[in-house]
Amino acid sequence: MHETILVLNFGAQYVQLIARRVRECGVYSQIVPFDITADEVRRLNPQGLIFSGGPSSVNDENPRLAAPALYELGIPILGICYGMQNLAAAFNGTVQSAGHREYGRAALHLTPDGETSPLFRNTPKNQQVWMSHGDRVTRLPADFTILGTSESSPICAVKHKTKDIYGVQYHPEVVHSPFGQTIIGNFVKDICTSRGDWSMKNFAAETIERLRNEIGNDQVICGLSGGVDSAVVAAILSKAIGKRLKCILVDNGLLRRGEAEAVRTAFEGHFDIDLHTAGAADEFFADLAGITEPQEKRRRIGHRFIDVFAQAAKEFNGAKYLAQGTIYPDIIESGQALHQSHTSANATIKLHHNVGGLPEKLGFQLVEPLRELFKDEVRQLGIELGLPEDFVWRHPFPGPGLAVRCIGEVTREKIERVRQADAVVIEEIRCAGLYRSVSQVFAVLLPVKSVGVMGDGRTYEDAVAVRCVTTDDFMTADWSPLPDEVLRKISTRIINEVKGVNRVVYDISSKPPATIEWE
Repeated sequence: MHETILVLNFGAQYVQLIARRVRECGVYSQIVPFDITADEVRRLNPQGLIFSGGPSSVNDENPRLAAPALYELGIPILGICYGMQNLAAAFNGTVQSAGHREYGRAALHLTPDGETSPLFRNTPKNQQVWMSHGDRVTRLPADFTILGTSESSPICAVKHKTKDIYGVQYHPEVVHSPFGQTIIGNFVKDICTSRGDWSMKNFAAETIERLRNEIGNDQVICGLSGGVDSAVVAAILSKAIGKRLKCILVDNGLLRRGEAEAVRTAFEGHFDIDLHTAGAADEFFADLAGITEPQEKRRRIGHRFIDVFAQAAKEFNGAKYLAQGTIYPDIIESGQALHQSHTSANATIKLHHNVGGLPEKLGFQLVEPLRELFKDEVRQLGIELGLPEDFVWRHPFPGPGLAVRCIGEVTREKIERVRQADAVVIEEIRCAGLYRSVSQVFAVLLPVKSVGVMGDGRTYEDAVAVRCVTTDDFMTADWSPLPDEVLRKISTRIINEVKGVNRVVYDISSKPPATIEWE
């Protein structure tokens, strides 16, 4: 059993950032619902608790509050933003509206108590932090002392006088708080006295052993999509159960250029995997005819995927388990509860066909070895398992494929157009030596026509958007400022080589407020 820090999720869309920061300290973190009981916490036996931020107010009619019994467990607690307001409310402090939402950079000034606090060890007296809140603590609970102040939040960092309970009004988990990782590390290592025994090497060995024991002599079917997540799932299952793993690649006609070949090449010579391809492009395109609404596209693709996959799986009589490459961001963005006994506090951003989309009629038990891993951890695990590095570092590809990169109605002609444009973008990014320095790059076919001049003649053709982002976790992302010469070459090649396109634009939106994919 690894030492664990529990992150109580009060609805923060980026709660995973907190968990990731903890794991970067070499300590396992687990996201749990805000209404977890004291008995459940005792059973999980964590080293510490972190209360996340969230969109609610402790002054709401039915506020999201942690169980009072948690404060009596003697476990160190760190409250972040709404989490700190939760602490204030629990200990009879006062939380009120700040008058206006405070969002962005602010200056934190440590008090003398803050300068000597283990929470702020190795950080300066005055430091930049990132705020994102509408309420603030206006009256300090009697049992607390102030560790830090800011111009808009005079009570910006606090500690209980006798217990290891801390709170900060700002967000140390984001990169805009430069000393945030140090502060989280201080809490995890010094205050919670965690040793730090979490690593992908340990995870790989333990997961292989667990899968081997749980699956026994049964067969497992795995859907290989060409993405890193499903590839790593197949790799770890291959290590665990060998030839009893059967893989199916559903060719929906919406894959990247050369996708099926890339998958087969990645596994040949590395893993003894039985790979079958199920071609069903006609069925998928028929389902998508006339559909323009993004969520409906995802629903139809997900339903058809299930049908095609189920039909292909009939070839493997006696298979008991179905393996999926579900990871943490899939769970959160789909608004799913991480524990079935609780209600999810998160909003649904978009549907993921591998989260809550497989009906019981399939008759399989789910195996999701990556369900609690972040994308960067999945890549580390892939390297640990021996997947080719070029494959592990392939940019993510959405489950619904190019359908969500073709805005509006999906047709074969449009998909081929965006497939060609996407191939050009990736080729040029690779040629420029930028593929590993950016996190995801792709082309999007827009439902917009514009007038152009080509060969002295008037054209009225489609526009393509190029999207390139840099991110650590895919929960937040910044657009990448590609060199002018690279953008110029991409634009020229797409317009010259992709029939029906006469304009290329560059997407300079960050996440948030935009998502990485357009649909």
